[in-house]
Amino acid sequence: MSADDADVVVVGAGLAGLACARTLERAGLAVVVLESAPEVGGRVRTELVDGFRCDIGFQLVNPAYPAVRCLVDVDALRLRTFEPGVAVRRHDGPGALAVLADPRRAPRLLPRTVRSAWRAGYLDPVELFALARWAAPALGSPRSLLSRADTTLAASLDAAGARGALRREVLEPFLAGVLADDTGASSAAFVRLLVRCFLLGTPGVPAGGMGELPRQLAAGLHRPVRCGTAVEEVHAGSGGAGGPSVRTASGPLRSRAVVVATDGPDAGALLGSRLLDRRAETMNGLRTWWFAASRAPRPERMLVVDARRGPVVNTAVLSAVAPAYAPPGRSLVQATTLLPTEADERVVRRELDRLWGTSTSDWELVVRHDVARSLPRQLPPLQPRRPVALGDGLFVAGDHRDTASQQGALVSGRRAARAVLLELAGRRA
Repeated sequence: MSADDADVVVVGAGLAGLACARTLERAGLAVVVLESAPEVGGRVRTELVDGFRCDIGFQLVNPAYPAVRCLVDVDALRLRTFEPGVAVRRHDGPGALAVLADPRRAPRLLPRTVRSAWRAGYLDPVELFALARWAAPALGSPRSLLSRADTTLAASLDAAGARGALRREVLEPFLAGVLADDTGASSAAFVRLLVRCFLLGTPGVPAGGMGELPRQLAAGLHRPVRCGTAVEEVHAGSGGAGGPSVRTASGPLRSRAVVVATDGPDAGALLGSRLLDRRAETMNGLRTWWFAASRAPRPERMLVVDARRGPVVNTAVLSAVAPAYAPPGRSLVQATTLLPTEADERVVRRELDRLWGTSTSDWELVVRHDVARSLPRQLPPLQPRRPVALGDGLFVAGDHRDTASQQGALVSGRRAARAVLLELAGRRA
Protein backbone atom coordinates (compact mmCIF):
# COMPACT_ATOMS: atom_id res chain seq x y z
CA MET A 1 0.00 0.00 0.00
CA SER A 2 1.51 3.34 -1.06
CA ALA A 3 1.62 6.44 1.12
CA ASP A 4 -1.37 7.83 -0.74
CA ASP A 5 -3.48 4.68 -0.41
CA ALA A 6 -5.46 3.46 2.59
CA ASP A 7 -7.49 0.58 3.92
CA VAL A 8 -10.61 2.75 3.65
CA VAL A 9 -11.38 6.03 1.90
CA VAL A 10 -14.23 8.04 3.41
CA VAL A 11 -15.79 10.63 1.09
CA GLY A 12 -17.18 13.50 3.15
CA ALA A 13 -16.20 14.95 6.52
CA GLY A 14 -19.64 15.63 7.93
CA LEU A 15 -20.81 13.97 11.12
CA ALA A 16 -21.43 10.63 9.38
CA GLY A 17 -18.03 10.52 7.69
CA LEU A 18 -16.14 11.54 10.82
CA ALA A 19 -17.99 9.00 13.00
CA CYS A 20 -17.24 6.31 10.41
CA ALA A 21 -13.54 7.22 10.21
CA ARG A 22 -13.11 7.25 13.99
CA THR A 23 -14.76 3.83 14.35
CA LEU A 24 -12.56 2.35 11.62
CA GLU A 25 -9.38 3.82 13.08
CA ARG A 26 -10.18 2.40 16.50
CA ALA A 27 -10.35 -1.00 14.81
CA GLY A 28 -6.79 -0.49 13.54
CA LEU A 29 -7.44 0.47 9.90
CA ALA A 30 -5.70 3.22 7.96
CA VAL A 31 -8.32 5.73 6.87
CA VAL A 32 -8.20 8.72 4.53
CA VAL A 33 -11.08 11.23 4.74
CA LEU A 34 -11.65 13.47 1.72
CA GLU A 35 -13.73 16.66 2.00
CA SER A 36 -14.51 19.04 -0.87
CA ALA A 37 -15.13 22.04 1.43
CA PRO A 38 -12.28 24.01 3.00
CA GLU A 39 -13.21 22.73 6.48
CA VAL A 40 -14.88 19.77 8.13
CA GLY A 41 -18.51 19.62 9.19
CA GLY A 42 -20.65 19.29 6.08
CA ARG A 43 -23.96 20.90 7.05
CA VAL A 44 -22.72 21.51 10.60
CA ARG A 45 -20.41 24.50 10.35
CA THR A 46 -19.98 28.00 11.79
CA GLU A 47 -19.03 31.11 9.83
CA LEU A 48 -17.23 33.95 11.63
CA VAL A 49 -18.44 37.29 10.23
CA ASP A 50 -17.25 40.58 11.75
CA GLY A 51 -16.89 38.94 15.14
CA PHE A 52 -20.28 37.17 15.01
CA ARG A 53 -20.51 33.37 15.05
CA CYS A 54 -23.20 32.45 12.54
CA ASP A 55 -23.96 28.75 12.19
CA ILE A 56 -24.74 27.54 8.68
CA GLY A 57 -28.42 27.27 9.42
CA PHE A 58 -29.88 27.45 12.92
CA GLN A 59 -28.92 24.19 14.64
CA LEU A 60 -28.71 22.78 18.15
CA VAL A 61 -26.98 19.86 19.87
CA ASN A 62 -29.27 17.61 21.87
CA PRO A 63 -27.20 15.82 24.54
CA ALA A 64 -29.99 13.24 24.88
CA TYR A 65 -29.13 11.73 21.49
CA PRO A 66 -27.54 8.35 22.35
CA ALA A 67 -24.91 8.67 19.61
CA VAL A 68 -23.91 12.12 20.87
CA ARG A 69 -23.41 10.72 24.37
CA CYS A 70 -21.34 7.86 22.95
CA LEU A 71 -19.12 9.68 20.43
CA VAL A 72 -18.89 13.28 21.67
CA ASP A 73 -17.27 14.84 24.72
CA VAL A 74 -20.25 17.10 25.46
CA ASP A 75 -18.52 18.72 28.45
CA ALA A 76 -15.67 19.84 26.19
CA LEU A 77 -18.18 21.60 23.91
CA ARG A 78 -19.19 23.83 26.84
CA LEU A 79 -22.80 23.55 25.75
CA ARG A 80 -24.93 26.66 26.28
CA THR A 81 -28.53 25.52 26.62
CA PHE A 82 -31.85 27.13 25.80
CA GLU A 83 -34.64 27.26 28.32
CA PRO A 84 -36.66 24.04 28.00
CA GLY A 85 -39.70 25.49 26.29
CA VAL A 86 -40.91 27.96 23.67
CA ALA A 87 -42.32 31.46 23.55
CA VAL A 88 -45.37 31.77 21.27
CA ARG A 89 -46.33 35.08 19.63
CA ARG A 90 -50.11 34.95 19.42
CA HIS A 91 -51.14 38.52 18.63
CA ASP A 92 -50.06 42.10 19.17
CA GLY A 93 -50.30 43.88 22.50
CA PRO A 94 -49.84 42.99 26.19
CA GLY A 95 -49.75 39.31 27.06
CA ALA A 96 -49.27 38.39 23.41
CA LEU A 97 -46.12 36.34 24.04
CA ALA A 98 -47.06 33.09 25.74
CA VAL A 99 -44.14 31.41 27.53
CA LEU A 100 -44.52 27.64 27.83
CA ALA A 101 -41.74 25.84 29.71
CA ASP A 102 -41.19 22.31 30.98
CA PRO A 103 -41.96 22.57 34.73
CA ARG A 104 -39.62 19.65 35.51
CA ARG A 105 -36.55 21.44 34.19
CA ALA A 106 -37.61 25.07 34.63
CA PRO A 107 -39.72 25.17 37.81
CA ARG A 108 -39.11 28.91 38.20
CA LEU A 109 -41.09 29.46 34.98
CA LEU A 110 -44.08 27.43 36.17
CA PRO A 111 -46.20 30.43 37.30
CA ARG A 112 -45.60 32.22 34.02
CA THR A 113 -46.31 29.06 32.04
CA VAL A 114 -49.64 28.54 33.83
CA ARG A 115 -50.64 32.18 33.30
CA SER A 116 -49.67 32.09 29.63
CA ALA A 117 -51.44 28.81 28.97
CA TRP A 118 -54.60 29.98 30.76
CA ARG A 119 -54.81 33.27 28.85
CA ALA A 120 -54.13 31.57 25.52
CA GLY A 121 -56.69 28.85 26.07
CA TYR A 122 -54.05 26.11 26.01
CA LEU A 123 -55.38 24.37 29.13
CA ASP A 124 -58.30 22.71 27.37
CA PRO A 125 -58.39 19.32 29.14
CA VAL A 126 -59.71 17.55 26.05
CA GLU A 127 -56.78 18.65 23.91
CA LEU A 128 -54.25 18.13 26.69
CA PHE A 129 -55.46 14.55 27.02
CA ALA A 130 -55.36 14.09 23.22
CA LEU A 131 -51.80 15.36 22.97
CA ALA A 132 -50.74 13.20 25.90
CA ARG A 133 -52.24 10.20 24.13
CA TRP A 134 -50.40 11.15 20.93
CA ALA A 135 -47.07 11.57 22.75
CA ALA A 136 -47.37 8.45 24.91
CA PRO A 137 -45.55 6.13 22.46
CA ALA A 138 -42.53 8.47 22.62
CA LEU A 139 -42.13 7.70 26.32
CA GLY A 140 -41.65 3.98 25.74
CA SER A 141 -38.68 2.25 24.14
CA PRO A 142 -37.65 3.31 20.61
CA ARG A 143 -37.97 -0.34 19.53
CA SER A 144 -41.61 -0.40 20.64
CA LEU A 145 -42.30 2.94 18.98
CA LEU A 146 -40.86 1.80 15.66
CA SER A 147 -42.86 -1.43 15.73
CA ARG A 148 -46.12 0.54 15.46
CA ALA A 149 -47.82 1.25 12.14
CA ASP A 150 -46.62 4.62 10.83
CA THR A 151 -48.58 7.46 9.26
CA THR A 152 -48.16 11.18 8.69
CA LEU A 153 -47.78 13.64 11.54
CA ALA A 154 -51.04 15.36 10.61
CA ALA A 155 -52.99 12.09 10.41
CA SER A 156 -51.59 10.88 13.75
CA LEU A 157 -52.62 14.10 15.52
CA ASP A 158 -56.08 13.89 13.96
CA ALA A 159 -56.40 10.28 15.07
CA ALA A 160 -55.48 11.25 18.63
CA GLY A 161 -58.16 13.96 18.60
CA ALA A 162 -55.65 16.84 18.88
CA ARG A 163 -57.27 19.58 16.81
CA GLY A 164 -57.16 22.65 19.04
CA ALA A 165 -55.05 25.75 19.61
CA LEU A 166 -52.19 23.94 21.33
CA ARG A 167 -51.61 21.90 18.18
CA ARG A 168 -52.18 24.74 15.69
CA GLU A 169 -50.39 27.52 17.55
CA VAL A 170 -47.59 25.74 19.41
CA LEU A 171 -46.77 22.19 18.36
CA GLU A 172 -47.03 22.53 14.58
CA PRO A 173 -45.20 25.90 14.36
CA PHE A 174 -42.40 24.52 16.54
CA LEU A 175 -42.08 21.32 14.53
CA ALA A 176 -42.04 23.23 11.23
CA GLY A 177 -38.60 24.59 12.10
CA VAL A 178 -37.34 21.28 13.45
CA LEU A 179 -38.45 19.29 10.39
CA ALA A 180 -37.98 22.05 7.77
CA ASP A 181 -41.54 21.13 6.76
CA ASP A 182 -44.90 22.69 7.58
CA THR A 183 -47.13 20.36 5.57
CA GLY A 184 -47.73 17.72 8.25
CA ALA A 185 -46.52 15.05 5.82
CA SER A 186 -43.53 13.91 7.92
CA SER A 187 -43.45 10.48 9.53
CA ALA A 188 -45.26 10.44 12.87
CA ALA A 189 -42.83 7.79 14.14
CA PHE A 190 -39.87 10.05 13.36
CA VAL A 191 -41.48 13.05 15.06
CA ARG A 192 -42.18 10.98 18.17
CA LEU A 193 -38.51 9.94 18.26
CA LEU A 194 -37.55 13.62 18.20
CA VAL A 195 -40.09 14.47 20.90
CA ARG A 196 -38.63 11.69 23.04
CA CYS A 197 -35.17 13.29 22.84
CA PHE A 198 -36.57 16.77 23.54
CA LEU A 199 -38.20 15.41 26.69
CA LEU A 200 -34.98 13.70 27.81
CA GLY A 201 -32.49 16.45 27.04
CA THR A 202 -32.16 20.22 26.85
CA PRO A 203 -30.67 21.30 23.50
CA GLY A 204 -28.07 24.01 23.20
CA VAL A 205 -25.13 25.28 21.17
CA PRO A 206 -21.41 24.85 21.80
CA ALA A 207 -19.91 28.00 23.29
CA GLY A 208 -17.77 28.45 20.18
CA GLY A 209 -20.45 27.63 17.62
CA MET A 210 -21.82 24.44 16.06
CA GLY A 211 -18.60 23.98 14.10
CA GLU A 212 -16.98 22.86 17.35
CA LEU A 213 -18.86 19.55 17.13
CA PRO A 214 -17.30 18.24 13.89
CA ARG A 215 -13.94 19.79 14.75
CA GLN A 216 -13.87 17.74 17.95
CA LEU A 217 -14.59 14.55 16.00
CA ALA A 218 -11.94 15.37 13.40
CA ALA A 219 -9.33 16.16 16.05
CA GLY A 220 -9.54 12.55 17.24
CA LEU A 221 -8.41 11.13 13.87
CA HIS A 222 -4.87 9.83 13.34
CA ARG A 223 -4.66 11.41 9.87
CA PRO A 224 -5.88 14.96 9.20
CA VAL A 225 -8.88 15.31 6.90
CA ARG A 226 -7.90 16.27 3.36
CA CYS A 227 -10.06 19.35 2.94
CA GLY A 228 -10.48 21.04 -0.43
CA THR A 229 -10.37 17.64 -2.15
CA ALA A 230 -13.43 16.96 -4.27
CA VAL A 231 -14.16 13.40 -5.36
CA GLU A 232 -15.15 13.26 -9.03
CA GLU A 233 -15.83 9.53 -9.41
CA VAL A 234 -16.15 6.40 -7.31
CA HIS A 235 -15.28 3.02 -8.82
CA ALA A 236 -16.30 -0.35 -7.42
CA GLY A 237 -13.80 -3.12 -6.78
CA SER A 238 -13.15 -5.63 -9.55
CA GLY A 239 -12.65 -8.65 -7.30
CA GLY A 240 -9.44 -10.32 -6.33
CA ALA A 241 -6.75 -7.72 -5.67
CA GLY A 242 -8.64 -4.96 -7.47
CA GLY A 243 -10.21 -2.91 -4.69
CA PRO A 244 -12.46 0.14 -5.09
CA SER A 245 -11.04 3.57 -5.82
CA VAL A 246 -11.95 7.23 -6.02
CA ARG A 247 -10.79 9.81 -8.52
CA THR A 248 -9.93 13.36 -7.51
CA ALA A 249 -8.39 16.25 -9.40
CA SER A 250 -5.00 15.16 -8.10
CA GLY A 251 -5.44 11.59 -9.28
CA PRO A 252 -6.88 8.24 -8.16
CA LEU A 253 -6.76 6.80 -4.66
CA ARG A 254 -7.11 3.05 -4.16
CA SER A 255 -8.32 1.28 -1.06
CA ARG A 256 -9.92 -1.88 0.22
CA ALA A 257 -13.25 -0.10 0.80
CA VAL A 258 -14.86 3.27 0.01
CA VAL A 259 -17.54 4.88 2.16
CA VAL A 260 -19.54 7.70 0.53
CA ALA A 261 -20.62 9.81 3.51
CA THR A 262 -22.35 12.74 1.82
CA ASP A 263 -25.93 13.96 1.65
CA GLY A 264 -28.44 11.96 -0.40
CA PRO A 265 -28.20 13.89 -3.69
CA ASP A 266 -24.40 13.81 -3.77
CA ALA A 267 -24.36 10.15 -2.79
CA GLY A 268 -26.76 9.43 -5.64
CA ALA A 269 -24.54 11.31 -8.09
CA LEU A 270 -21.44 9.33 -7.06
CA LEU A 271 -23.05 5.92 -6.64
CA GLY A 272 -25.73 6.02 -9.33
CA SER A 273 -28.04 3.02 -9.53
CA ARG A 274 -26.20 1.26 -6.70
CA LEU A 275 -27.92 3.50 -4.14
CA LEU A 276 -31.35 2.18 -5.20
CA ASP A 277 -33.12 4.72 -3.01
CA ARG A 278 -34.36 7.84 -4.74
CA ARG A 279 -36.23 9.02 -1.62
CA ALA A 280 -32.85 9.71 -0.03
CA GLU A 281 -32.28 12.45 -2.58
CA THR A 282 -35.36 14.47 -1.56
CA MET A 283 -34.44 17.13 0.98
CA ASN A 284 -36.13 20.03 2.76
CA GLY A 285 -34.47 23.43 2.84
CA LEU A 286 -34.07 26.30 5.30
CA ARG A 287 -32.99 29.93 5.00
CA THR A 288 -31.45 31.53 8.09
CA TRP A 289 -31.04 35.28 8.55
CA TRP A 290 -28.52 36.56 11.09
CA PHE A 291 -29.04 40.11 12.42
CA ALA A 292 -26.83 42.23 14.67
CA ALA A 293 -28.65 44.39 17.23
CA SER A 294 -27.36 46.92 19.71
CA ARG A 295 -29.29 45.12 22.45
CA ALA A 296 -31.34 41.96 22.81
CA PRO A 297 -35.04 42.43 22.00
CA ARG A 298 -35.95 40.21 24.97
CA PRO A 299 -33.86 38.58 27.71
CA GLU A 300 -35.26 35.03 27.48
CA ARG A 301 -33.02 32.18 26.29
CA MET A 302 -35.97 30.78 24.44
CA LEU A 303 -37.06 29.99 20.89
CA VAL A 304 -39.92 32.18 19.64
CA VAL A 305 -42.48 30.67 17.26
CA ASP A 306 -45.43 32.24 15.46
CA ALA A 307 -48.96 31.12 16.30
CA ARG A 308 -50.15 32.86 13.11
CA ARG A 309 -47.91 30.61 10.99
CA GLY A 310 -46.13 33.41 9.15
CA PRO A 311 -43.02 32.93 6.98
CA VAL A 312 -40.59 33.08 9.95
CA VAL A 313 -40.85 29.65 11.56
CA ASN A 314 -38.66 30.54 14.53
CA THR A 315 -36.33 33.20 15.89
CA ALA A 316 -33.99 33.42 18.87
CA VAL A 317 -31.31 35.64 20.41
CA LEU A 318 -28.28 33.35 20.12
CA SER A 319 -26.01 35.70 22.03
CA ALA A 320 -28.37 35.49 25.03
CA VAL A 321 -27.77 31.74 25.03
CA ALA A 322 -24.07 31.77 24.10
CA PRO A 323 -22.48 35.21 24.64
CA ALA A 324 -19.46 34.37 22.46
CA TYR A 325 -21.74 34.35 19.40
CA ALA A 326 -21.56 38.18 19.36
CA PRO A 327 -18.84 40.77 20.08
CA PRO A 328 -19.07 42.59 23.43
CA GLY A 329 -21.96 45.02 23.56
CA ARG A 330 -23.81 43.49 20.59
CA SER A 331 -26.57 40.90 20.21
CA LEU A 332 -27.04 38.27 17.50
CA VAL A 333 -30.56 37.29 16.43
CA GLN A 334 -31.43 34.48 14.05
CA ALA A 335 -34.61 34.13 12.00
CA THR A 336 -35.41 31.03 9.97
CA THR A 337 -37.77 30.57 7.02
CA LEU A 338 -38.52 27.47 4.97
CA LEU A 339 -37.27 27.03 1.41
CA PRO A 340 -38.59 27.72 -1.11
CA THR A 341 -39.91 31.08 0.10
CA GLU A 342 -40.91 34.42 -1.33
CA ALA A 343 -40.11 36.21 1.93
CA ASP A 344 -37.36 38.76 1.30
CA GLU A 345 -35.51 40.82 3.91
CA ARG A 346 -38.28 43.42 4.06
CA VAL A 347 -40.89 40.76 4.83
CA VAL A 348 -38.64 39.02 7.38
CA ARG A 349 -37.97 42.30 9.21
CA ARG A 350 -41.68 43.07 9.30
CA GLU A 351 -42.36 39.64 10.80
CA LEU A 352 -39.57 40.09 13.34
CA ASP A 353 -41.01 43.46 14.37
CA ARG A 354 -44.21 41.61 15.24
CA LEU A 355 -42.64 38.52 16.80
CA TRP A 356 -40.31 40.47 19.08
CA GLY A 357 -42.65 43.42 19.66
CA THR A 358 -39.97 45.95 18.74
CA SER A 359 -38.57 47.73 15.70
CA THR A 360 -35.75 46.05 13.79
CA SER A 361 -35.01 49.08 11.62
CA ASP A 362 -31.58 49.57 13.21
CA TRP A 363 -30.63 45.88 13.05
CA GLU A 364 -27.83 45.06 10.63
CA LEU A 365 -27.98 42.00 8.41
CA VAL A 366 -24.77 40.08 9.13
CA VAL A 367 -25.26 37.20 6.70
CA ARG A 368 -27.97 35.02 5.17
CA HIS A 369 -27.53 31.29 4.70
CA ASP A 370 -29.59 29.30 2.21
CA VAL A 371 -29.32 25.58 2.92
CA ALA A 372 -31.43 23.96 0.22
CA ARG A 373 -30.31 20.52 1.42
CA SER A 374 -30.93 20.98 5.09
CA LEU A 375 -32.66 17.72 6.06
CA PRO A 376 -33.82 14.60 4.21
CA ARG A 377 -37.59 14.37 4.00
CA GLN A 378 -38.87 11.75 6.42
CA LEU A 379 -42.07 10.39 4.92
CA PRO A 380 -43.98 7.44 6.33
CA PRO A 381 -43.38 4.61 6.68
CA LEU A 382 -40.15 5.48 8.48
CA GLN A 383 -37.14 3.37 7.44
CA PRO A 384 -34.58 4.04 10.18
CA ARG A 385 -32.07 1.43 9.01
CA ARG A 386 -31.52 1.67 5.26
CA PRO A 387 -28.75 -0.47 3.74
CA VAL A 388 -25.19 0.86 4.02
CA ALA A 389 -23.32 -1.98 2.26
CA LEU A 390 -23.67 -1.77 -1.52
CA GLY A 391 -21.29 -4.55 -2.58
CA ASP A 392 -17.91 -4.62 -4.34
CA GLY A 393 -16.26 -2.65 -1.54
CA LEU A 394 -18.67 0.32 -1.67
CA PHE A 395 -20.59 1.64 1.34
CA VAL A 396 -22.75 4.65 2.08
CA ALA A 397 -23.40 6.70 5.22
CA GLY A 398 -25.39 9.81 6.10
CA ASP A 399 -28.58 10.86 7.84
CA HIS A 400 -30.50 9.65 4.77
CA ARG A 401 -29.54 6.10 5.86
CA ASP A 402 -31.06 6.43 9.35
CA THR A 403 -32.98 9.49 10.57
CA ALA A 404 -32.77 13.15 9.55
CA SER A 405 -30.82 14.29 12.59
CA GLN A 406 -27.36 14.46 14.11
CA GLN A 407 -28.25 11.18 15.80
CA GLY A 408 -29.02 9.61 12.42
CA ALA A 409 -25.79 10.91 10.86
CA LEU A 410 -23.59 9.62 13.68
CA VAL A 411 -25.34 6.25 13.86
CA SER A 412 -25.11 5.75 10.10
CA GLY A 413 -21.38 6.43 10.24
CA ARG A 414 -20.88 3.76 12.88
CA ARG A 415 -23.10 1.30 10.99
CA ALA A 416 -21.15 1.82 7.77
CA ALA A 417 -17.86 1.32 9.63
CA ARG A 418 -19.08 -1.95 11.15
CA ALA A 419 -20.25 -3.14 7.74
CA VAL A 420 -16.79 -2.37 6.33
CA LEU A 421 -15.12 -4.33 9.14
CA LEU A 422 -17.37 -7.33 8.57
CA GLU A 423 -16.70 -7.35 4.82
CA LEU A 424 -12.94 -6.96 5.17
CA ALA A 425 -12.85 -9.71 7.81
CA GLY A 426 -14.79 -11.96 5.43
CA ARG A 427 -12.29 -11.34 2.65
CA ARG A 428 -9.38 -12.30 4.91
CA ALA A 429 -11.16 -15.48 5.95
